[in-house]
Amino acid sequence: MEVNKTRSLGLDIGDKWIGVALSDPQGLLASPLTIINRRDETTDITAITDIVSQHQVGQIIVGLPRSMDGSLGQQAEKVKVFTQGLRSHTNVPVEFRDERLTTVSAKRLMRAAETKRNRRKARDDAIAAALILQGYLDETPQPGT
Repeated sequence: MEVNKTRSLGLDIGDKWIGVALSDPQGLLASPLTIINRRDETTDITAITDIVSQHQVGQIIVGLPRSMDGSLGQQAEKVKVFTQGLRSHTNVPVEFRDERLTTVSAKRLMRAAETKRNRRKARDDAIAAALILQGYLDETPQPGT
């Protein structure tokens, strides 16, 4: 019996890059997918909606950068504004997830794996997006489980 599931997309939205992660079709495992180099809102949103179409994404999880005390700062407000624009260009549900410390965790994972010595911040963003998405997948019951 084949179960029809859709993938989830994770986004780590920064000023220079958007880290993108994609779940497997069963919604169990998130993996870094790509980095979108920020240009302008329209171009960035088009790049995301193209990925959504190409991979049959059923939901988008956006990391919301909160301060350690839980408050929303300037970067969180930028993410919220961008996400509102994204919502107006897709019918796919978009949810926020607290992303505190995901970039720090991503950097630690990269160091622990001893990847390229000249690693770029952008790669950290894709891993951070995967950590955001994986946290969501781990906490969300999957249909049929």
